[in-house]
Amino acid sequence: MPEGSSGSTNPRGRMAVSRRGLLAGAGAGAVTGAVAGAAGTWGAEAASAEPGSAAFGPVTIRPGDPRYDTLLRGNNFRFAGRPDEIRVCGSTGHVVRAVSDAVRSGRRVAVRSGGHCFENLTGDPAVRMLLDLSPMDEVTYDARRRAFAVQPGATLGHVYRTLFKGWGVTIPAGSCPGVGAGGHFSGGGYGALSRRYGSVVDHLYGVEVVVADRDGSARAVVATREPGDPNRDLWWAHTGGGGGNFGVVTRYWLRSPGATGADPSTLLPPSPQRMSQRAIFWSWEHMTEQALTGLLRNFGTWHERNSAPGSPYAGLYGILHLSHRAGGTAAMLIAQIDADLPKADDMVSEFVSAVTAGVELTPVLDLRRTMPWLHPMTWPGTGEAGDLLTRRYKIKAGYLRRRFTETQLAAVHRNLTNSTGGPESGMLLIGYGGQVGALAPEATAIAQRDVVMKAVYQTVWSEKKDDAANLAWVRRFYRDVYADSGGVPVPGEVNDGSYINYADADLADPQWNTSGVSAQTLYYKDNYPRLRRVKATWDPRNVFRHALAIEPPRAG
Repeated sequence: MPEGSSGSTNPRGRMAVSRRGLLAGAGAGAVTGAVAGAAGTWGAEAASAEPGSAAFGPVTIRPGDPRYDTLLRGNNFRFAGRPDEIRVCGSTGHVVRAVSDAVRSGRRVAVRSGGHCFENLTGDPAVRMLLDLSPMDEVTYDARRRAFAVQPGATLGHVYRTLFKGWGVTIPAGSCPGVGAGGHFSGGGYGALSRRYGSVVDHLYGVEVVVADRDGSARAVVATREPGDPNRDLWWAHTGGGGGNFGVVTRYWLRSPGATGADPSTLLPPSPQRMSQRAIFWSWEHMTEQALTGLLRNFGTWHERNSAPGSPYAGLYGILHLSHRAGGTAAMLIAQIDADLPKADDMVSEFVSAVTAGVELTPVLDLRRTMPWLHPMTWPGTGEAGDLLTRRYKIKAGYLRRRFTETQLAAVHRNLTNSTGGPESGMLLIGYGGQVGALAPEATAIAQRDVVMKAVYQTVWSEKKDDAANLAWVRRFYRDVYADSGGVPVPGEVNDGSYINYADADLADPQWNTSGVSAQTLYYKDNYPRLRRVKATWDPRNVFRHALAIEPPRAG
């Protein structure tokens, strides 16, 4: 299922949003034995079992088992279903058997790897079998395919550590180390290196997917980006088409396009050695509407001017985090950059000067630090640990092709200063673009290739009794910002839909989306018809579905 997060550095304190800190960043197994042999090269069907392997499980956990209640919830405590069973899988063969059992018995199935789905897609009461893939967490190099193999249960922190320690390479994924690769990759994951290296899926060579055929049988299929692969459409659908739509991904293969040779250290982007970060904080004490909107306007303008592929500033990743007035600190500006890039410090200074130009504000804090790159990317305190009491949240999002309009800026200020927001409510503007824009919209399932920012609206709280108030605040905020287009970011000159890994079921609710544009079109734009055709081919029984799922084509 979609598991989103572009990652986060989380400077703790009043400013930081407890659940994920800064949501978007300051942001598999050895293919050996029977699977590698049966899968062969592109286009082959994968083996349905791995004889001789020492895989964990499978384990079946049902109501009454002391483990059951603990395993029901993912990261967002708002959601927990009551499935007939939780099937904990340790291999592709286990998944094949579980999907076959679910289809044969007519039970709705959902899959979880890291558990960071923002919506009720895996915790839906209609789900009768929940597949837990967290034990499938190997990361290794597959010499046969000249690609790195990552299983879906591998967390981003584990992926980064393994790639770095083994080969000195990395991927441009998110910075929340506890997020699972399973949903993050298939939804088109991004992070602090995406402006420099593109989306994760721009480096996706292939996938192994357990699918359900028309006769109800389950099998594992390998699909790659090779032009002659007869299963290539299945690969394409997983380059941003979201999890839980076509089957169960049991393995990803990663290799950068154009990479040649057999030396693994040259097949993915080199890992930075050091990261330089600057963080500037402003309080609400002297924050006027003019100052707040000035920061937003300047941040957007800088990204309009410096987000083309090949821009000398593509290595700089910026975030502007605005907190509701109830939170004390008003704004935080963060800039991250590979400290060893030429003129890295100068670029950060120029960025800060551009964002603060004409804004008469004195920071309450201005921090600069340089550290080994791997440390912030894998440290468990970055937005993941320590938030045990604030595990209820609602996230909404929108892509931006240019800065907010003046009407939208006024709406942002209005909602951040009203009387209904909580101390851990707010929004972020997250830098995007750069190398992401080097691909055509149809090259992958990610259609939004010319956007320069992502906007995130969020509220975080701890008690169930506060659900209604928090949901009402963030929903009204979002609707106000997009009031001119039916309450949602309909693609146009400024807005460009939303990001499936920031799943938001409200986009499919006519109460909150009055635009007449479907949630699926907001997520996938012109790529949606092709995704529906892939759905018809690979999930003809519509086994894999949820509130925001790819819909099968209409008969006739």
